Amino acid sequence: MTVSTPLLDQVDTPDALKRMSDADLRQVADELRAETISAVSVTGGHLGSALGVIELTVAIHAVFDTPADRVIWDVGHQAYPHKILTGRRSRIRTLRQAGGLSGFTKRSESEYDPFGAAHSSTSISAGLGMAAARDLAGGDNNVIAVIGDGSMSAGMAYEAMNNAGALKSRMLVVLNDNDMSIAPPVGAMSGYLARLVSGGAYRTVREFGKQLAGHLPKFFYDKARRTEEYARGFFTGGTLFEELGFYYVGPIDGHDMHQLLPVLRNIRDEAKGPVLLHIVTQKGKGYGPAEAAADKYHGVVAFDVVTGAQAKAKANAPAYQRVFGESLIKEADKDDKVVAITAAMPSGTGIDLFGQAHPTRTYDVGIAEQHAVTFAAGMATEGYKPFVAIYSTFLQRGYDQVVHDVCIQNLPVRFAMDRAGLVGADGPTHAGSFDLAFLGCLPNMTIMAAADEADLVHMVATQAAHDSGPSALRYPRGEGVGMEMPAVGVPLEIGKGRVIREGSKVAILSLGTRLAESLKAAETLAGMGLSTTVADARFAKPIDKDLVRSLAEKHDVLITIEEGSVGGFGSFVLQFLSDEGLMDGGLKVRTMVLPDTFIDHDKPDRMYASAGLDAKGIVAKVQDALGMGKAEDASKRTAPRAVPKAAG
Repeated sequence: MTVSTPLLDQVDTPDALKRMSDADLRQVADELRAETISAVSVTGGHLGSALGVIELTVAIHAVFDTPADRVIWDVGHQAYPHKILTGRRSRIRTLRQAGGLSGFTKRSESEYDPFGAAHSSTSISAGLGMAAARDLAGGDNNVIAVIGDGSMSAGMAYEAMNNAGALKSRMLVVLNDNDMSIAPPVGAMSGYLARLVSGGAYRTVREFGKQLAGHLPKFFYDKARRTEEYARGFFTGGTLFEELGFYYVGPIDGHDMHQLLPVLRNIRDEAKGPVLLHIVTQKGKGYGPAEAAADKYHGVVAFDVVTGAQAKAKANAPAYQRVFGESLIKEADKDDKVVAITAAMPSGTGIDLFGQAHPTRTYDVGIAEQHAVTFAAGMATEGYKPFVAIYSTFLQRGYDQVVHDVCIQNLPVRFAMDRAGLVGADGPTHAGSFDLAFLGCLPNMTIMAAADEADLVHMVATQAAHDSGPSALRYPRGEGVGMEMPAVGVPLEIGKGRVIREGSKVAILSLGTRLAESLKAAETLAGMGLSTTVADARFAKPIDKDLVRSLAEKHDVLITIEEGSVGGFGSFVLQFLSDEGLMDGGLKVRTMVLPDTFIDHDKPDRMYASAGLDAKGIVAKVQDALGMGKAEDASKRTAPRAVPKAAG
């Protein structure tokens, strides 16, 4: 039995691929697939999408001259094989770990990553920008954007294609169709046709035919043009893309190197303008457990390579996403006007649970956050109660619609913002850091933040009952803190917080799930002789003015803490204190927010510790406010302050 010599070990950079035969490239692809599976089994991550582009990754780097030729991976969660081939194999098992490789493409990580990504549908726009810059500079390098069929559901992709068709800049868009939802039958004939239509001979004949038809009378010209479009559409389905100005090639089998390599070479050598290559792939290709899984192992934790079993830790409390989904089901059971909307993230948001219970009232609009928001606004005008479940970071993509279509019209659209705060391994691109700031500045918006999973149940009920305007509810990724769960949600009074622990010297006003750390800090402070009140704001807007006034008047130090950027809840509290003159008597106020930087991926508890938003950080902030050393007793360091009279 002959054992093949490993070829992947010879690939330090893509240049090595250019010296290999097509048969060798096939072997490299097989070894790359095994290496990707092995690496992700250790680190976790986006496995299925990476396995689906193994052959494409090898073929692109073998045919094109990267990094001079730019390759942009849409979203970037399929870029693990790309990282292995571009000098990062030795670090691939640090993927998504503290100090390790990013789970997405990142410009600061490698010259082979010309554009950072983690949100979808940006690749064609970025690629076109690079192609236009190349044309202005008189360059001749290639630009390749790889985009999935899911990402093609976003309007931005079509805006870019429309612009590319008008500019006629030379670039290649690879449509990675791994759902086979728009693909005609794929096989030897379609592969042959793709090679034919991507070659120079076909292009010459076709252009000659177009020129000839152009000299015919209009009636015959229109007939000839429609016949030509029909003929290509019959074989390839490319009419839509050609109407946008792209030369369409495909579909071809994205796992067949004998089809991929010659087609890519033809496009490299013959293309004069924008080209769309349509390939059909299988998510999770080559790994049985992934191929058999319903989600094709889109995202996984560490797993056993042999069995595919994922090493999930036993949950101590229900996940916030499940609590939200189950709570929304209960509200919909009582009210047939409640509907749920998600933008291609049903399982990530808990809307999949709602969909099982109320399928006719569940809408997955695809990767189209702008549309999701305005779609919900339209439903709200007709008396329905739309809950729009979108990750905080993705709601940024629909901000204009939140302002123009929802808030200005004061429509009761309910936003459920999953992944609020820091999210761990996905890093800064997925952190829900800014929603308190960008929503809090909008008139008519009500914003609440759950401190724990039990509070989340009540806040879903609060949103369902709140018909006087738009509202937003934020909650983090992961499991709750282990609270006893209420049987049903009870609507909260809008704009009212609660005092959890009574004290006299220090007040900690928490918004969201930093409440648990605030209580830990209060214990530590009490041991230092600092009697501490802990309050849960619950609402960032409107703030509980009576609660804030009481805390300000009865304590020497007031600390606000939130899982968001500057400009959020703490800023709202400071504005109120300033307007009311409540800081004139010497009240020491400190706001604790995420630092003004993007925090790299790590475990969430470590990220919050580095941001100073844990119990230790709260204690340090109080000590700083009181001007005390760590070992000193603050109760002996400050004299009672004068309490100002409230304005008015």
